[in-house]
Amino acid sequence: MEHYIKSFDEKMLSLSNAPHNGGLFKANGFFFMHVPKNYNGNYKRDCAEFERKYSLRDFVGFMTAVTIPNVLSVAKHKNVEAYITAGITNPAIVGEECKFEYGTINIAVLIKEGLTIGALANAIMTASEAKTYTLLKLGYNATGTTSDGIGIFAFEGEQEWAGTATGIGISIGKAVRKALEESIRKWEKIRS
Repeated sequence: MEHYIKSFDEKMLSLSNAPHNGGLFKANGFFFMHVPKNYNGNYKRDCAEFERKYSLRDFVGFMTAVTIPNVLSVAKHKNVEAYITAGITNPAIVGEECKFEYGTINIAVLIKEGLTIGALANAIMTASEAKTYTLLKLGYNATGTTSDGIGIFAFEGEQEWAGTATGIGISIGKAVRKALEESIRKWEKIRS
């Protein structure tokens, strides 16, 4: 299958910049949807149609032009799972002018613990730091690409922090770093 669909056993709270059901949302799962290179369609309509086609309801949806089965990497550390697809045709440095091209790193992090909304935001920060570290470690002079997607999924709860000094943050860092490095290595093999 050219797409990837992850269903949850029960609804999870989501905070993301996903094109489909982004923002703060209660999700039954997420999907990585394959689109053609240089896609310029109606993403709201196309994602809604994708949900209908696969009989999904209340899913968070990300889009990418990479061949998903060839680059998808999953890593787990304790109660955290990271699902990542990487395409780095357009590396960029935050705060610097750059040419927009297509190429996306999508990161979906599942935290099987109860977090506050503030902790979800903290987890986005931690996962983004892990992404940037991994890119720099692998020799990319970049903090990301121009179209990265990120989503954090957790149960609603009382855990208030998910930064780098917390147990959750350490698990996020380890899972994201491992999955992203694996995905980039897969992408590099396809490109060579």
